[in-house]
Amino acid sequence: MPDTAYDPSNVFAKILRGEMPAHRVFEDEATLAFMDIMPRGDGHVLVIPKTPCRNLLDAPPEALAAVMETAQRVARAAMKALGADGVTVQQFNESAGGQVVFHLHVHVIPRFEGTPLRPHTGAMADGATLAETAARISSRL
Repeated sequence: MPDTAYDPSNVFAKILRGEMPAHRVFEDEATLAFMDIMPRGDGHVLVIPKTPCRNLLDAPPEALAAVMETAQRVARAAMKALGADGVTVQQFNESAGGQVVFHLHVHVIPRFEGTPLRPHTGAMADGATLAETAARISSRL
């Protein structure tokens, strides 16, 4: 069995506490949306709850609802800001399910006809590009 206890030292908890930087797109009392630093597509945003929960399996229903509401807002704004043709929304749970950071998060990835998702290589995106894209998406919220 995996260790399913929430670890408050995870990278997303540190971002929430302001201990690590992030290119913020949107924030309200329940959620934070910020640019993925290893994007699988242009405009790839992560949406997290401010409630400390490991993933879908232990999240309270109100945190799930808030995350999905923000994901929808961000998806609409990203499509408009970037002229995307569609959007992919992904969410992974536990290592076997593909989860890497153990704080609930939803991937919102704008999609463009004929452009496949990039592989998850671990390569960091250019910070200036992420900041510019975050500002473009934020301006449509």
